[in-house]
Amino acid sequence: MQIYKGMQIATAKPTADEMGGIRHHLIDFVSPEETYSVAMFVKDAANCVLDICSRNKLPFIVGGTGLYVDSFLNNIRFNEENRDENLTLELRKIYESQGIDALIGMLYEFDEKSALRLKEERNPKRIIRAIEFYKTTGITISEQIENSKKIKSPYRAVKIGLNFRDRGKLYEKINKRVDLMVENGLIDEAREVLSKSMSFTAVKAIGYKELLPHFKGDKSLDECIEKLKMETRRYAKRQITWFKRDLDINWLYVDDYDLEDQLFLKAVEIINKG
Repeated sequence: MQIYKGMQIATAKPTADEMGGIRHHLIDFVSPEETYSVAMFVKDAANCVLDICSRNKLPFIVGGTGLYVDSFLNNIRFNEENRDENLTLELRKIYESQGIDALIGMLYEFDEKSALRLKEERNPKRIIRAIEFYKTTGITISEQIENSKKIKSPYRAVKIGLNFRDRGKLYEKINKRVDLMVENGLIDEAREVLSKSMSFTAVKAIGYKELLPHFKGDKSLDECIEKLKMETRRYAKRQITWFKRDLDINWLYVDDYDLEDQLFLKAVEIINKG
């Protein structure tokens, strides 16, 4: 979500101070009205890595969007030419009127593997894309992914994951982070973002839709902030579940270290061994 312009606070976009003079790529370059896909990310990220390596620098991929990171590092190929906008709109209407389970049922008819996987994620955009892909190409998106995996990835990555042994400490940090966002102007930002047209991708961002009931006068601000904290905690839990499947990740537990410098040195040690 950090790709979108104007969505600064809710997406925790790094400030100039946090960047420390180091150039960050693929941030703040897409209008919220535009849809951005994993296929577009894989292509854009590849161009960035080529540019960084050409300058004898080491690229770091940072973030929590597991599908995007995995698709890039595993060199998954997506065919974005086979798009049917009318079908996409039709499927979105089905989602809006009948719910996500109706889409999962449609997908299950011809791609059981994807249906079972996406049933867990409950991400309507990915389910719609899986249905659309089959309807326009005649092959399932599961087959497409398996076929693309046969092409060896050009990347050799050292993966480091951050977690907490004490889940309560993680949730406490999330709650404090949301409070800080509110202090830094999240309410005004959310009001501004929600007043404009948003794409099917951007509208899913955590931090805006949770505040909508307050702007409509249906719920108090405190109720909406608590909802935002809950949704953020749920997202963190889903992230952990996703990345735990990857046995190549070197896990570092933040609450094992008294100082951030100690955590940093451990990460450097892992990179040097890699």
